Amino acid sequence: MGRRGVTGAVRGGALLVVGDVITDVVARYRGPLAPGTDTTAAIRTVPGGAGANVACWAARRGGVEVRLLGRVGADAAAWHERELAACGVRSLLVVDGRTPTGTVICLVDEGAAAERTFLTDSGASLRLGPGDWSDTLLDGVARLHLSGYLLFTEPSRAFVAVALKAARARGVPVSLDPASAGFLTGLGADRFLALVEGVDVLLPSRDEACLLTGASDAADAAARLSRHVPLVVAKQGARGALLARSGAVYARVPAVPATAHDTTGAGDAFTGAFLAALIAGAGPERAAAEGCGAGAQAVERTGGRPPALT
Repeated sequence: MGRRGVTGAVRGGALLVVGDVITDVVARYRGPLAPGTDTTAAIRTVPGGAGANVACWAARRGGVEVRLLGRVGADAAAWHERELAACGVRSLLVVDGRTPTGTVICLVDEGAAAERTFLTDSGASLRLGPGDWSDTLLDGVARLHLSGYLLFTEPSRAFVAVALKAARARGVPVSLDPASAGFLTGLGADRFLALVEGVDVLLPSRDEACLLTGASDAADAAARLSRHVPLVVAKQGARGALLARSGAVYARVPAVPATAHDTTGAGDAFTGAFLAALIAGAGPERAAAEGCGAGAQAVERTGGRPPALT
């Protein structure tokens, strides 16, 4: 293995992402919705899932091999494998014979903020369990990244515990994105923080950071979280990103200007580019700047993925 940098990542190794692989149905409309009748919308079916999106944006950044472990139904496994390969991701998909691939309906208001609302059927994605893990998955891996969606069902929580233990034994650093403020409300902040013990980088959105701490200010929230996790990178969309360590914010990275078309996957784009940059040897501030650049590219596209490489 290569030399360790200040971030803990082993340079020259792969990024292993574990998380959800989802079929996104994106409906773009101009509000308000008309209850009980029709609302005109432009509707597309595209590959998605927070974990898969992170992997694709990391591969898009280049300079690092990206692998993805997730669970999908037999109904869409071949399609998702092709789409991941087209983005340069080596897929390690577990095919579930009983449960279909998860589906998310993304309602995107075409107003200036391009805000989105999700209707989520996680399907096979949250059935990933300890039996799907093998320590050999860490062979050649510089960093393990876990989607926070794995913390929202018992089988996948057990998976996280096994993966974290294996990563610690190998000296592989681990990052995690909390994934959903809505699901965090049900899980609870204290339980979440207990489950992520051992993670070295936490990448919450502003809303997630505030929810986990009870703070109303993103900087205060990031600072508080950094007492639990060595490095906190709080994503703030058009406000850029905050980096915090040891109870204090130490860097503010500005956003890259963009015209928002669809904000689906913008946080995933940030995370993917950030992690790839870390593994390639960038420091956290430079990596966050690359993350902001990827986020700006993401909001100008429909869906949560970058353009295919092939």
